[in-house]
Amino acid sequence: MPKKTKSQNDEMVVLVDTRETLAYTFANIKPQPKIFYKALKSGDYSLLGFEDRVTIERKTLPDLFGSTGRGRQRFEREFERLAKYQYAALVVEAGLGGIFKNPPTYSKMLPKAVFRTLISWSVYYGVYIWPAPDRNFAERLTYLILRKWWEKNVEKI
Repeated sequence: MPKKTKSQNDEMVVLVDTRETLAYTFANIKPQPKIFYKALKSGDYSLLGFEDRVTIERKTLPDLFGSTGRGRQRFEREFERLAKYQYAALVVEAGLGGIFKNPPTYSKMLPKAVFRTLISWSVYYGVYIWPAPDRNFAERLTYLILRKWWEKNVEKI
């Protein structure tokens, strides 16, 4: 796809899906990015003007277990949609060790099944999986991914 120029989109604006619960505010990012709330077709975070090219889905550890268990069909449909993006990622608010050491007590999903699902779907759908040790790190990671994508794909004039 052709790159957009700075004149077409002057500055990076982070989009947050209006349905995102406990959305990141990026308050600890300096300078703080501009944020706009909008219903996104897929994912929870994107960039204004590029919401059809880049997206990031966010999951807490309990949500990840639920999404790969009871919500598996819906979550796999989400991965199918994510596969159509130039760049799509899943940011998990838990490190890989957390999947094995701290699985939700109520979940009947085996940690190795969750882990193997992430590996399989990442390879099959081409979606990047980014585990983060905690929510604060995941928020910074989400911003950095969007910033790097912006720097690589939007020409500066």
